[in-house]
Amino acid sequence: MEINTATDAFAALSQETRLAAFRLLVRAGPAGLPAGEIARSLGAAPSTLSTHLGLLQRAGLVSSERRSRRIVYRADFDGVGALIRFLMKDCCKGHPAVRAALDDAA
Repeated sequence: MEINTATDAFAALSQETRLAAFRLLVRAGPAGLPAGEIARSLGAAPSTLSTHLGLLQRAGLVSSERRSRRIVYRADFDGVGALIRFLMKDCCKGHPAVRAALDDAA
């Protein structure tokens, strides 16, 4: 992961509604949630939430899939994993236990 990609992800998560939406999608797991359900859960206007979800998607943290008339969003766990690996890459002077844990998470 490049530093610009990482800063885009952190910028996307630095807003309260986006962070709440992302955490909700992480809890939902691979099945994800329809946009309307996310909006209701967060008490957000659908149009506002759509903007937030789009930003999270462009940052590589969320993916979407159209199912008939609904759009289902889910956390992009590959993108999240890449961000975590980026953060931990130089951690702890390459301590073997830390490196093994990161390799297991990959």
